[in-house]
Amino acid sequence: MQLAPHLHRIGNDIVAAYLVDTDEGVTVIDAGLPGHWSELLAELAAMGRSVGDVRGLVLTHGDSDHIGFAERLRSEHGVPVHIHEADAARARGEVKTDNSWGPMKLGPTAGFMAYGMRKGMLRSKPLKEVVTVRDGQVLDLPGAPRIIGMPGHSPGSVAVHVPVAGAVFVGDALTTRHVLTGRQGPQPAPFTDDPAEALASLRRLEDLPVQWLLPGHGAPWSGGVTEAVRAIRAAAPQA
Repeated sequence: MQLAPHLHRIGNDIVAAYLVDTDEGVTVIDAGLPGHWSELLAELAAMGRSVGDVRGLVLTHGDSDHIGFAERLRSEHGVPVHIHEADAARARGEVKTDNSWGPMKLGPTAGFMAYGMRKGMLRSKPLKEVVTVRDGQVLDLPGAPRIIGMPGHSPGSVAVHVPVAGAVFVGDALTTRHVLTGRQGPQPAPFTDDPAEALASLRRLEDLPVQWLLPGHGAPWSGGVTEAVRAIRAAAPQA
């Protein structure tokens, strides 16, 4: 689905990944679930592109619902996969996570799990090779994506700012649809390693001149980054 010039989304409000389309080629942001592979190919075709036009994949972090087709893209098509150095081991399957699920409701949680199973969540393959990146780095990929360190959800969580698309891709640094409760709107994401650190990291987004704030879970947000951060701080559990 095209959101704007240069900007496309695959998946849905449960799990999403994104494509940045420029004259230089395509950059993919996050890899969703393995079952999103066919959606990736279909979206590329609708753009008049093919997988051969993909110059790189940037992961916002190393969790299984973000690395879904990453290894396939890397191993079968030679596309380099970029991830923050602090999450490289996570993406390679060398680190096991044990996060609290927090509040949940039966219907939304069951829906999330059912969608994940249909799209092959348990079949996400760890990366065998990654290209590590760091905070502040501008990658030599279409759209010149800039890495913004957002530790909290995981040690190497990042946001990816792509000025040509007027967008910042935030992974699970925040969400606009809580997959376990169904609550809509900007709020802290579940499955977060360090909720206090994740909340503090939001200050790094506030001055970005972007139209689109794009999470890994939930609807695209175009209501202003400052307003989103304000809403998340208001929604966060008080210490």
